[in-house]
Amino acid sequence: MRITIEGASPEFERKLLALLADHRHELTFAVGTEWDAERAEQFLASLPANALRFAKLVVDADGNKDAEELRAEFHNDLRGPTIALSRAVPRGVRHKWWPSGTEAPITPRYDPEHPSWQKAIAYTMTSENVPVFRSALARLGLGPAPADHNQNEEEQP
Repeated sequence: MRITIEGASPEFERKLLALLADHRHELTFAVGTEWDAERAEQFLASLPANALRFAKLVVDADGNKDAEELRAEFHNDLRGPTIALSRAVPRGVRHKWWPSGTEAPITPRYDPEHPSWQKAIAYTMTSENVPVFRSALARLGLGPAPADHNQNEEEQP
């Protein structure tokens, strides 16, 4: 069963939580671990500048950015941004921004032909998360610049 309650008053919330507490032994709760715009915005806002730029490059590449291109962008050193990205999810769990079990939105992809020594060949984001993070970037003012609709229009007499 899934119950969603939006716009409830604080009084209703208190009563509902009290009722749930009284029956907690009968209930099982599952918290969604999917990324939404609010979580994505919080994740991105918590990143240092280099990791935020890294994430934006992955999103701008529709969730599949070649690692060599990223290495060129970051002067051949991806440790800083990738460490910051890896620490952001556990930090969000500690701060209760998202539940435990939330997966990292950006993951490395390795060459399957070279299983022993792993060097990422790309960094990826699921197709479901790309629009969510694109929206979050826009909300942070980091989205694509709005198109100038008047630039190529001819003047009407």
